[in-house]
Amino acid sequence: MKIELAHSPDADDIFMYYAIKLGWVDTKDYQFSNVGLDIETLNEEALKGSYDVSAISFGIYPLIRDEYALLRTAISFGDGYGPKLIKQKGRRLKPNFKVALSGRYTTNAMLFRIYYPQARPIYMDFLEIEEAVVSGRVDAGVLIHESILDFDDSLEVAKEIWDIWVDLAGEGLPLPLGGMAVRRSLPLNRALDIEQILIDGVKVANERKDELCRRLERDSLVRISDEMLTKYLDMYASDESVELSPLQLKALDKLYDIGYQHNLWEMPIKAEDYLLPREYEELRSR
Repeated sequence: MKIELAHSPDADDIFMYYAIKLGWVDTKDYQFSNVGLDIETLNEEALKGSYDVSAISFGIYPLIRDEYALLRTAISFGDGYGPKLIKQKGRRLKPNFKVALSGRYTTNAMLFRIYYPQARPIYMDFLEIEEAVVSGRVDAGVLIHESILDFDDSLEVAKEIWDIWVDLAGEGLPLPLGGMAVRRSLPLNRALDIEQILIDGVKVANERKDELCRRLERDSLVRISDEMLTKYLDMYASDESVELSPLQLKALDKLYDIGYQHNLWEMPIKAEDYLLPREYEELRSR
């Protein structure tokens, strides 16, 4: 069975998928092909139901819940860190400042708009945001992915999205950023197979991290290397990315409650209700 899997071109998504691409995981009778697109394009394609399996921003999930189920794996959370709102050093931001965001449906944009309701967002590819702030085309911008680790010396952090999350959600919860979703039109047994293959892929990637990083750097599949790549993967593609934990589910519930309270969707949702039902496999094996 052919499965098209869409992910972003940032290092953590590539890292979490490539153990499958390299044949390090038993994929049963499935043939995986992959496509790399920026995260906002993936979000927009998820609204259309374009791909069997897709990386998404957690912030869009309530809008696609009828077409996609949440997967338990290949997840990225921040814990004391996350996207950064940056501006030119010494520049004072007015309440209605113009800000560059990586996409209308990204989780960081959701939290940003709630926290800064008077700001004027414009949306662009995340790779263009730093230059837009340096050149003065915008007053500020939210950096995501690897950009948070190294940016122009003329810029400074105005606000951490992590701090916004803590202000909105309270202490003790990791910041939900992105995950994976599978199209509901796939047979349930197939969807469960795919989820397990992806879990195995993330697990093996972490077990063979040094070897995989060397392969990704050698083949120029990532934009950063050496210590910076290791640091980034420790943040967003670690053992915490293998499978959703109870604490991460609680954080997702808080994110979706915040969105509901701010009228971003019409009903409250609990993330666990939208996971694939593992009890199906238990019933089949009886």
